[in-house]
Amino acid sequence: MTVLEIGESDFLLDGRPFRILSGALHYFRVHPDSWADRIEKARLMGLNTIETYVPWNAHSPRPGTFDTAGMLDLERFLREVAAAGLYAIVRPGPYICAEWDNGGLPAWLFREPGLGVRRYEPRFMAAVQEYLFDVLRIVEPLQVSAGGPVLMVQVENEYGAFGDDPTYLKAVAEIIRSAGITVPLVTVDQPVDAMLAAGGLDGVLRTGSFGSRVAERLETLRRHQPTGPLMCMEFWDGWFDHWGGPHHTTSVAEAAAELDALLAAGASVNIYMLHGGTNFGLTSGANDKGVYRPTITSYDYDAPLDEAGHPTLKYHAFREVISRYATVPDDVPASGTAAPETSAALGSPLRLLADPWGVWSEHSDMPTLDALDARLVLFRTEVSAGDPVLLTVGEVRDRAYVFLDGAPVGVLDRERHDRALMLPRGGRLEILVEDQGRVNYGQRIGEPKGLIGPVRLDGVELTEWSACVIDLDAVPDLWDSVGPSADAPGVGPTAWRASFNVETPVDHFLSTVAWGKGFAWVNGFNLGRYWRRGPQQTLYVPGPLLRPGRNELVVLELDVMLDPVAHFVARPSLGPLEL
Repeated sequence: MTVLEIGESDFLLDGRPFRILSGALHYFRVHPDSWADRIEKARLMGLNTIETYVPWNAHSPRPGTFDTAGMLDLERFLREVAAAGLYAIVRPGPYICAEWDNGGLPAWLFREPGLGVRRYEPRFMAAVQEYLFDVLRIVEPLQVSAGGPVLMVQVENEYGAFGDDPTYLKAVAEIIRSAGITVPLVTVDQPVDAMLAAGGLDGVLRTGSFGSRVAERLETLRRHQPTGPLMCMEFWDGWFDHWGGPHHTTSVAEAAAELDALLAAGASVNIYMLHGGTNFGLTSGANDKGVYRPTITSYDYDAPLDEAGHPTLKYHAFREVISRYATVPDDVPASGTAAPETSAALGSPLRLLADPWGVWSEHSDMPTLDALDARLVLFRTEVSAGDPVLLTVGEVRDRAYVFLDGAPVGVLDRERHDRALMLPRGGRLEILVEDQGRVNYGQRIGEPKGLIGPVRLDGVELTEWSACVIDLDAVPDLWDSVGPSADAPGVGPTAWRASFNVETPVDHFLSTVAWGKGFAWVNGFNLGRYWRRGPQQTLYVPGPLLRPGRNELVVLELDVMLDPVAHFVARPSLGPLEL
């Protein structure tokens, strides 16, 4: 039976000093058929461990459910880690941040008034226990003590940056232990005294999250962890991007030097990220520190393995550093090749305003998106006015496209703090409201989405709304139930489709540079959001999604499409490094 213990200065694996050389790889951001490839490349870089978060909201989109199908098959992922001869670290939260929608917390948690999130509150703790028991039912038989790969389990995540409730942290740790977890538990916080003090637990190993100033950070961590191994649980080797910003990269030489300093100090490490992957579907989060910044679809992160899993210069630099402290396999993974290039015309347009596709409901007051359990909703009402009138909203979360009698009037955008626009007259008022991703860090986690506060016309509240919930999962199948629009594509949200042929199912990159804003599906799988704001101008299409011969692309354009043609290009375009 293998045992990992916390020694005076080292991790001890079966009594012998053991340095954890780990890389972060989120199973839920990578197609399952690509897991083995990414794990093998981790091994070839010299790593001995794979770390992953667990996203509560992805596994439990509804109360009382726990989905483990497809990309959520945590057991399969951990077994593939073991099959490669590597260990695993599991970080189930319940909060994970990770630039993931709502930091991994289910939106339905926040619909119960007064529920105390991330603190010791009975209703929240009951939900946390149910969730953790579901996760740890998978993890418990896969601990190293049972012959599996799991070395450690993390308690919460960077809690010191959010709150100071030791009763809550202790209760989370007790739930984990009561689920049969016997491997060491850890916490992680940024190496700031206040955060390490508030986010740590006696008897649980404290670890840090940082990417620079290694000696200083380890000194701070050691003050709060007087004995035991030092570990950077998140060695930040890159960064994420938000819509409208630059593509972030870090210096290969500087990142390698910081990793060298960390390993020279005798510390263990988890490289965040080894391979970022993709925020498929509507899974990307957002930040709001006074200005709302939604995260892009790509989670490339400037990691050693790029979004498509190809080794980068950083991969080879890190591999060379690791070879100074551990044995690295002789084999080196091959570099990526150019993806196939092809084009296909988009046709059969379906206009949302001409023939709404969703299910309608009637409301005396404007409901939130949360009340409708939706991410995209078309609202409609009648406005009586002969002269220009002022339309105002308390707050827009996150983007509202305004139409009058089918013609565009304007867009209200949360990032710009838009709250008002002029309507030229009365008529049929339609507002398409889009949730662009829930805040994943800070005090705005869990806030409702939609048009918040009364919607008013010249100061008088508008009532009697019809709401049409757009089921995005059903968009690829629209043509089975809705005929193509009789008129030209025109204005407003429009769904398009195209067929394209594939000789060999390999990774593709879909160019979105001539499109406006929306979503794309390949063979029914939601690739994520695109937006002409950038920085990214391509969507990653995993090879396992494709099949030899005919494949189908569906696009839902919310804004204006300059060129209704799908172009698959040779390489990704993640945008400029400076703006």
